Amino acid sequence: MTLALGTIAPDFTVKDTNGNTVTLSQFKGKTVVLYFYPKDDTPGCTKEAQGFRDSYSEYQSKEMVVLGVSRDDEASHKLFTEKYGLPFQLLADVDGAITKAYDVESGNYSQRVTYVIDSEGKIAQVYDQVNTSSHAQDILAAAS
Repeated sequence: MTLALGTIAPDFTVKDTNGNTVTLSQFKGKTVVLYFYPKDDTPGCTKEAQGFRDSYSEYQSKEMVVLGVSRDDEASHKLFTEKYGLPFQLLADVDGAITKAYDVESGNYSQRVTYVIDSEGKIAQVYDQVNTSSHAQDILAAAS
């Protein structure tokens, strides 16, 4: 079961694709799209990431931050990012702490769930039924 709307989004500290430390709290004042996906470089996950990549300038124009989260490590994220030219950060939730905090754990994988976190740090939207082909545009349409 996903976290409820209006809940304060759990903060986290994790490494990104390039080994940089990322916390949710560093984005306070911005809308954050925190999307969980099962595995780098698999068909559905690739399609979803490409959707965010292709819509990235629209997200930036709305001052929305896109963060992808999976249980893959930094090296896997780096290969995935380079292969598909992903302009946003992927977070290496190797120990599953973020996945557990957001209640999207499915064995050793993250379920495909997206949280939209408002500028106050509260969960504003939850997408637990994701069409990987249109997901990035669906979120933008809802934000308009």
